Amino acid sequence: MAAGPLVVTYELSRRSRAIVEEELGGAGNAVYLRDLDAGERGAALQAAGAVLAYNTAVELAPEELPLIAGARLLQFTTAGIDWIPLSELPPGLAVACNAGASAEPMAEHILAMSLAAAKRLFAEHANLARGEFNQRSKNRMLQGAVCGILGFGGVGVATARLIRAVGMRVYAINRRGASEEPTDWIGTPDRLGEMLRAADVLVVAASLTKATDGMIGARELSLMKDDAILVNVARGEIVGEAALYAHLVTHPGFTACIDAWWVEPVRHGRFAMSHPFLDLPNVIGSPHNSAGGGVWRDVALRRAVANCRRALSGETPLHVIGPDERIM
Repeated sequence: MAAGPLVVTYELSRRSRAIVEEELGGAGNAVYLRDLDAGERGAALQAAGAVLAYNTAVELAPEELPLIAGARLLQFTTAGIDWIPLSELPPGLAVACNAGASAEPMAEHILAMSLAAAKRLFAEHANLARGEFNQRSKNRMLQGAVCGILGFGGVGVATARLIRAVGMRVYAINRRGASEEPTDWIGTPDRLGEMLRAADVLVVAASLTKATDGMIGARELSLMKDDAILVNVARGEIVGEAALYAHLVTHPGFTACIDAWWVEPVRHGRFAMSHPFLDLPNVIGSPHNSAGGGVWRDVALRRAVANCRRALSGETPLHVIGPDERIM
């Protein structure tokens, strides 16, 4: 049986609509919910072969959610969807995140933060501002060091490809303990301690689930090298906030590069910290902008629509989330 159209639930510019049409190809047509009146919305949702959304909690009324139960796929445009009330969606509906949508710019951000920490760029900038010219201060090489990657999906793989170019070794953790992407070592989450002990740089790139919530706490931080670098581009909640702050205070050679915070505007409506991380000299912060913007949004949109095309064409879509991720 032929699939219905792709129903887009949020506003898209003319440029973005052109990308949707191009990426769909001959797999179907797109219907834009924002173009329809109240009487047409229900019929469009019921007929949908696939649905493309940013945040269903905002874009669909509660009584409209059951209408998309017959779609082959609900595709979100963002990689992280733990902040969306997924439990309100029809239970049998296949739901996909846009995993790896911004993998390449995020990998560059990870490398930039790692290099800034290893070369003490921000610390010495502050010293210069105080009149201290520490030309012979010690910094570090990443070549030959170990980069441990927690979460070896799209972002993890893109990071591995970049950091290998500077001569780092790749250690990784994923659910399978295996990957088609070459690594120097790979294990399942129960072997996390082994990776933490070896890592000179730890990259947190896992999804936030019940299993990963609080995965890096005081015990895990204590296993790491005193001069290790932690880079979190995933979710703040994966790392214990109080535990990380205490570790940074007692281990001044340890550096935290924080892109993903515990309370952020998109997910919580505000930015807040329970501890003054930015007062510490061994912290480098960024406003969760590792995914980039501008033209890269076009790439992310293309990847989301391509997955919708798979579903509409009868192929198995990628990045369909499991039951544990629908609970968050």
